[in-house]
Amino acid sequence: MINIKNNLDKIKAQIQQACQQSDRLIPTAELSKPSPVSLLAVSKTKPSALIEQAHLAGQNDFGENYLQEAVEKIAELAHLTDLTWHFIGPIQSNKTKQIASNFSWVHSVDREKIALRLNQHLEDDNCHNTPLNICLQVNISNEDSKSGVSIEQVFALAKVVDNCDKLTLRGLMAVPEKNAPKSCYERMQQLFTQLKEKYPSVDTLSLGMSNDLDSAVAHGSTMVRIGTAIFGARENKI
Repeated sequence: MINIKNNLDKIKAQIQQACQQSDRLIPTAELSKPSPVSLLAVSKTKPSALIEQAHLAGQNDFGENYLQEAVEKIAELAHLTDLTWHFIGPIQSNKTKQIASNFSWVHSVDREKIALRLNQHLEDDNCHNTPLNICLQVNISNEDSKSGVSIEQVFALAKVVDNCDKLTLRGLMAVPEKNAPKSCYERMQQLFTQLKEKYPSVDTLSLGMSNDLDSAVAHGSTMVRIGTAIFGARENKI
C-alpha cells in the first residue's frame, strides 16, 4: 500500500539535501521558513482519493496533464478549497477555455495564440477575477517530440503574456531530454535570470523531475514536478 505521507517526506528531504549541496539551503536559524524550492505533485492518472491523501499530508499544489481527467478531479475535490491546480501538459487551442476556467497556473504556454486565447476567455468570464499564472514552456533540448518555445523566441512570447491583462507572467518551464548535459541546465538558469531582470513578476523556474531533481535545483529551479515517487507507478492512460 502506498504511503503518501512518507513519500512526500522523502521528496522534501531530497529537495533540502539538493539545496544544501548547491548552497541554497536556508540558515539553520531559519529552518521554519519555506524551502526555496517548492514541490508540485504531478497527479495525472491518479484518483482523487490519492490526491486527498496527499492534501491531508500537507501538499496543496497539484499538476495535471490531461484536461478532461483533471476537470473531473477538480470538481470532485472542490470541497478542498486550498488546493492549487497547475496545468502542465501540451495545450490545444480548443482546450483553452476549460484550462482558463479551472486552473490557477499554466506551465505550458508555448505560442502567442494560446496566451491570447487564455486571456480572452478570462476577459469574457466576469466571475474569474484572479489573474492566471503563466510559465512559458521552453524546448531547451530542441526535441521534435516535445512542445515548447525556442530560446530565441522566449522574450517575444514573454512580451505578449506581459501585455495580457488577465495573465501574470511568472517564469519558465522545461523538460530537458533524458541525461541532458549540464549546459542545458545552465542555459535555463541564464534565461530565467534574464527574464527576472526584465519582468518583476517573474519568480518561478519550473524545472526538475525525479530523474534530474538535483541538477535542476543546482541550477536555480524554484519548483520541481514529482509524480511517481509520490503516488507510485503511473497507470496507463486510456
